[in-house]
Amino acid sequence: MRKNSRLPNLRNVGILLRILLIANILAMLNALLLSANVTQFLTQFTELSATVEPILILSLVCLFAVNPILAQLQYWQGILLIMLIEIVLTAVGFTIFNQYFSPDVGTSVSRTCLLTTIVTSIVLFYFNLQQRAYSPAIAEARLQALQARIRPHFLFNSINAVLSLIRSQPKRAETALEDMADLFRVLMADNRDLVPLAQEIALCRQYLSIEKLRLEERLMVNWQIEQMPPDALIPPLILQPLLENAVYHGIEPLAEGGEINIHIFSKKHELTIVISNPYLSDKAHHQGNKMALRNIKERLLLHYDLEASLQTKVADNRYEVQIRLPSQ
Repeated sequence: MRKNSRLPNLRNVGILLRILLIANILAMLNALLLSANVTQFLTQFTELSATVEPILILSLVCLFAVNPILAQLQYWQGILLIMLIEIVLTAVGFTIFNQYFSPDVGTSVSRTCLLTTIVTSIVLFYFNLQQRAYSPAIAEARLQALQARIRPHFLFNSINAVLSLIRSQPKRAETALEDMADLFRVLMADNRDLVPLAQEIALCRQYLSIEKLRLEERLMVNWQIEQMPPDALIPPLILQPLLENAVYHGIEPLAEGGEINIHIFSKKHELTIVISNPYLSDKAHHQGNKMALRNIKERLLLHYDLEASLQTKVADNRYEVQIRLPSQ
């Protein structure tokens, strides 16, 4: 868990690509300012790239390696460590690569280190601004998630189901109320940190047991989680909204009910979650799924950038949602 989320995750592919892009754009602007025509620009940019690219790649490799250390530091401690690494690598890299690739670049080690400090500051400032811009988005996404999950019909139907059991099956009614309390406690919490997959599964089982009270034999659930890594960390409340959609749009409309399949497995450092339910080809079903799916996509983007994906498909009269994310 990152001690300060304002430091970028330097093992994230999307963040590494952004760093490469920003550094090269700044190098291009520098060459453009020093050039009087296109030919001079191409020469300047080529010579500058010959020095910048090896140092940049070396920097990304080193930062990738020290990312676990950065994750445990306070924000300004992490900034100072990144700056120190960049300056040292620049001094060493300039000394080694400059004599082979760019002897006529016309600069010194001290000037190159100063430019590296400026570029690094710009990159870190960009990620700091991005994090601040995402903070309202996180709060908004959480609010949308709450609105999408806490449907009035679920609350009222669950209470009615519990009331019907109080006299005939008091123990079962008590268990159902405890499950409801646990579920709503998690729903109302500030769910920003990643949680163990086993914890999310336990919450989903509680939710499904509540739905089972009123749907009874109409609701069947097939868990395929033998290959699931229980300690893998995922964003909280990713599965529950999908299961609620599966119940609401796939099981409830069918008089005979149906089965929800949940398949979770890990392969090559990638966690895959597949949830499928009976599909009804009506507009209400399609529109109802969109809100939860859009919210989950936003949250996956906030947590994993480009390293996670969510895809849906319809096959054999079943609606399937597949989530892929890095196994942590």
